[in-house]
Amino acid sequence: MTLFDPFADLTRLRQRIDRMVDEANPAAPANGERSRVWRPAVDVFEDEDGLTLKVDVPEASRESLDVQLTGEELTIRGERKWVQPEKGGAIHSERPHGQFHRAFRLGYPVQPDAVQASYKDGVLTVRLPKAEAVKPRKVTVQTDGE
Repeated sequence: MTLFDPFADLTRLRQRIDRMVDEANPAAPANGERSRVWRPAVDVFEDEDGLTLKVDVPEASRESLDVQLTGEELTIRGERKWVQPEKGGAIHSERPHGQFHRAFRLGYPVQPDAVQASYKDGVLTVRLPKAEAVKPRKVTVQTDGE
């Protein structure tokens, strides 16, 4: 009896694409284990005062994180290193490792001196306050007699 796996072809295609990407990436760690650039998951929140980005980068060292703001573009780079187990070896590994890079066009100016970044429990949080010129401003509506 053979079990039918409707996703077998997709799994093989993904493995082939992963191999092609790995082979096209000239950078390989010193231990011979190949890594590739990966894209961590990001949530973006907006309120009237600014934007907040939450980036999932578990086990990345704080020192490897690089957050840069250039005009209206935010760039986040870093690396999550492959850690070889002390005993035995990996049988299966799905968690990405290696360098990562994300870039975001903000669409409006922010206060560059007030940007804050913090890293806790594997989540990088970046707060980007809007420039005063783009914040909503209450306009009083007057009648003809005022």
